[in-house]
Amino acid sequence: MGQVSTIGVDLAKSVFQVHGADTSGAVLFRRKRRRHQVLAFFSSQPPCTVAMEACSSSHYWAREITKLGHTVRLISPAYVKPFVKRQKNDAADAEAICEAAQRPTMRFVAPKSEQAQAAAIVFRARDLLVKQRTQIINALRGHLAEFGIVVAKGPARVPQLVRAVEDAAEPVPELARPILQMLIETLRGLDEQVTRLDREIAQRAKEDETARRLMTIPGVGPVIAVALAALAPAETFKRGRDFAAWVGLTPLQRSTGGRQKLGATSKMGERTLRRLLIIGANSILLRVARHGAPAGSWITRMLARKPPMLVRVALANKMARIVWALLARGEVYRAPAVGA
Repeated sequence: MGQVSTIGVDLAKSVFQVHGADTSGAVLFRRKRRRHQVLAFFSSQPPCTVAMEACSSSHYWAREITKLGHTVRLISPAYVKPFVKRQKNDAADAEAICEAAQRPTMRFVAPKSEQAQAAAIVFRARDLLVKQRTQIINALRGHLAEFGIVVAKGPARVPQLVRAVEDAAEPVPELARPILQMLIETLRGLDEQVTRLDREIAQRAKEDETARRLMTIPGVGPVIAVALAALAPAETFKRGRDFAAWVGLTPLQRSTGGRQKLGATSKMGERTLRRLLIIGANSILLRVARHGAPAGSWITRMLARKPPMLVRVALANKMARIVWALLARGEVYRAPAVGA
């Protein structure tokens, strides 16, 4: 029996499946391990490559197994799926992970440190609270519409919703007012919590040198800068084009027979960064709409011949490439010279 070269691990809450193979891919063992047995199992194995899907808890296990002297490789689940043979079960998944990790052209995900994951929690929490706030606003609009009170969409219209509930002259049944008032109180609490997180993000932007450099890019404010500093793994990409593709700002390609067929944006990678970059690009377009742009500039030519949403995504793509350059090279944004 050869020496183990690669171990594929199918992660779970309680029962983990491991699949060991030598350098030729021959199976050496297939075993189940309980959660408390995992680290003891890997401490008894010779140093080798340990592969896992990049999913919940994978970065924690990557850090712990790396401390035992192994080389950990995290693989996107989309890249593992083609290696699953027929039936879908834990053993087949572990074997597929092991086989995928042995491919010479496989792309891996860089394990995150505890600090990087902790820094990202503020954005996850803010996104969750903003979604809940939107749900409450939509619920208020929907309930009031049942009584003939129609209010336009958007957070700016919330005061109208509140007045409709609190004004006794409005045709809202008294039976419904206390319940609607509870929703309003919940909405106010969510507003306060989002404001607290915004202050936390602004403070981090002042203290973080990388975030300050990123804020020199047009359209990048404190929220976007801190998010990029915490979530963007720029060191894993060789060029800005690869980083923009990872964020999901490049078109899907369905080419065949030598014919190029490009579709909508791929929407792959980190969706938080993609959404924030598009919001930043939109702020630039709003500024251009108010104050104009130099004649013959890229953005002027794009707006003249392309739909606004396409221009937003294209501009976000350019911003992503600029972000990679600043993160990878430690530079500050330099505005392009305007021709005479």
